[in-house]
Amino acid sequence: MKKLALTLCALLLCASTGMAQSVDGQSTDGLKVFISVDMEGITGVVHWNEVSREGKDYSYFRRIMTLETNAAIEGAVAAGATHIVVRDSHGSARNILPELLDRRALLLREWSGGPKSMMEGIGETFDAVIFIGYHAKAGTPDALLEHTMTGNVMDISINGVSLPEAGINALIAGHYDVPVVFVAGDKTICEQCDGLFGEIGSVAVKEGIGGAALNRHPEVSREMIRSGVTDALRNLDRYQPYKLRSPFTMVLTLKDETTVYPGQYYPGAERTGDWEITYRSDDIMDVLLAFFKLRSGY
Repeated sequence: MKKLALTLCALLLCASTGMAQSVDGQSTDGLKVFISVDMEGITGVVHWNEVSREGKDYSYFRRIMTLETNAAIEGAVAAGATHIVVRDSHGSARNILPELLDRRALLLREWSGGPKSMMEGIGETFDAVIFIGYHAKAGTPDALLEHTMTGNVMDISINGVSLPEAGINALIAGHYDVPVVFVAGDKTICEQCDGLFGEIGSVAVKEGIGGAALNRHPEVSREMIRSGVTDALRNLDRYQPYKLRSPFTMVLTLKDETTVYPGQYYPGAERTGDWEITYRSDDIMDVLLAFFKLRSGY
């Protein structure tokens, strides 16, 4: 009887705090939102030192990163979200300040080593995905700190479609039939997402001018993110999961022979150019696992 009473108390505590049935993001109740947060696309960030733990301004910008995440959480709650998972997706995956993060969200930190990477924690029970602090793909003109996962990747295309990190991560969400509904970052990633996904809510928090950037005030960015997320989630019927048709052919262009050479020996991969590795599969998650292995030299 005592054990039953304790169990009932625990369940009541979870209900009263708004916590879902578990902390793995797999509750089936209410509107479930997954937020993947990078740092290069955060308001004000213009230099690599600002997103590196060694940089003197890193502490300031990780706070701005956390506050922009909070704006997305607030917008999601205003739209009726009852379960929110935030995935820290930058660098060490230990950037968002837990104590400062809105208490209505769960925070996923560190890397698991699996193929979901920046989307670890996503699953078929989620209703929508939001990207905060995202940036353009490698080689994009007038983009801030543009790259694709690592500095060694010049390009990744799947079925002939060149992808930024947002595209790769949208394919992971699409594998679980979850649409990406909103992105915040610099102007170029908003444009790239428009080109890939069609209908998507977006906020450009800054615009690149060569290596410089014209930035909104952080409070203005947060206001726009908050309202943009709310609008997107209140209109979920606008959006469709991002998918490409099987079979999948990935062409990965690298810029370091020490990664291209061993990459050709990855099972199923072949070297198809001076700096090019090609991999084919009927399973998109298998393709993305190969990408995460091959980008660093297998």
